[in-house]
Formats: sequence, structure tokens, C-alpha cells
Amino acid sequence: MSSKAEFLARVRGEMAKTRGLFPASPAERPVEPRQRLELLRRELSERWPQTLARFRAEFERVAGVFHRVPSAADVPGELERICRERAARRRLRALIAEADLGVTGADLAIAETGTLVLVSAAGRPRSTSLLPPCHVAVFDRTVLVESLEQLGLVLEAWHDGPAPPERGAVINFVTGPSRTADIELTLTRGVHGSKEIHAIFVDGGLGLHG
Repeated sequence: MSSKAEFLARVRGEMAKTRGLFPASPAERPVEPRQRLELLRRELSERWPQTLARFRAEFERVAGVFHRVPSAADVPGELERICRERAARRRLRALIAEADLGVTGADLAIAETGTLVLVSAAGRPRSTSLLPPCHVAVFDRTVLVESLEQLGLVLEAWHDGPAPPERGAVINFVTGPSRTADIELTLTRGVHGSKEIHAIFVDGGLGLHG
């Protein structure tokens, strides 16, 4: 058992390995976010390959497993392969809490951080991405954004006016598998979410977005 001084020295040593936080200041709320978002969508549609490449790099950097398929018809086969690799086929019929794998879509994919954004809704419980040890998200180019700044514009547009009646109250940001560190900064995966996360990008589109 280490002494109090030794314990605190270890904590300070671990904290010294990372840089301090950058100066933060509140950003101005955008005017007419819906119109600005429409303009941004048109711009992103022209450079989505670069945005996807950056998303993949950041997603894999935080231990996500990236997949890419030609069309939506290829998604079931890719899911079957993931299930087969993880010996999960028999468990997929169980309740979400007992399932070995949860499958969702993604409302946004942020290239800057490799983050998936999931909005809860009717028939889309957040537990699907949180309870199973493996989470698989399927998405296409229409949900790609390049940066957290662009994310802010999307969120403003989502909240500009009344919310759709089917939309839930929770927005989840998923950046790699769940990570939890104790006071000594010992990292553990899967305590508060999935231990393993996969993203399947569909080149031909899913046909789910307007």
C-alpha cells in the first residue's frame, strides 16, 4: 500500500503527461441556422471523400473498427460477418440488455474527432448502443460533417423551431469504445458502454435522409 504522498505523486505524474486545456470562450449562436445548414450540406456533398477519410482515421485512432460496403444491400452480409467473427449469432435474438451486438444508424459522423452522434427516437432506444458489448453503426455520406463547429450549426438547426414528435430527448456522442479511468488514471473499457464499436459506411447511400 503506497503512502498518501506517493499516491498523489503518481496522479500528478500521470496528469503531467497531457497538455493543459486550451483557453475556452463561448461561440456566438448562428443566425438562421436552417439556411446555413442547407448551404453547408451542399458544400459537404462535394468534399465528402476527404471528410470520410478523416473520420476513418480519427475513428480508428480511438480504437473503432471501420467497415465500408458498396450498397445498403451489402450491410446484412457485413453484419453477419461481424457476428460470425464474434460468435454472436445466437445471442442476437435476445433482449438488448442480453445481446452481444447492437445495431444502429447514425445521425451525424464528425470527421474531426471520429465521433458518431445518435439521437434517440421512437423505435431507436439509446440502450441499443450502450448495453451490448459491441455496437455497430451504419451510415452514409449524408450524415458526414467535418468539424465540431459544423456540428454546432447542425444542433442549432435541429432546435430551431418545434422538434419532430418522434424525436427523443437524448443525443449521444460516441467517440470510440467506452473508457473509464479511476483516480490513478488506470483505463478500463466497457464500464459505461460498449467495449467494441464498428462503423459501416455505405457508398451507395441508405436512402433514409431527405
